[in-house]
Amino acid sequence: MTVVGVGARPGVSAAEVLAAVDAVLPAGAAGVRLATLDTRAAEPGVVAAAAARGWPLTGHPATALAAVPVPSPSPRVAAAVGTPSVAEAAALLDGGTLLVGRTVVGRVTVAVAR
Repeated sequence: MTVVGVGARPGVSAAEVLAAVDAVLPAGAAGVRLATLDTRAAEPGVVAAAAARGWPLTGHPATALAAVPVPSPSPRVAAAVGTPSVAEAAALLDGGTLLVGRTVVGRVTVAVAR
């Protein structure tokens, strides 16, 4: 399974999310699913991006994401949403190895774990 952690600004579009995912997703990745902060899992652009590719979308509470050790924590993100990492923590939450660390593409941040 390949998990793409997604952090996004409110109002992000599906095209923005998919462009960010496509920029980092390894070729031939199978069993892709998106994971993010629970409040971002309700963002129409994130929902639409997952639906467009037929990928499952999982939202996690900030407390669960905050408990995941990550290589690139951000005090700014912690102050804004209650966890120092969204993309990396969401990608790593269910275990696995980080393949692509936090990568910012416009208004979307992504990370990939397998």
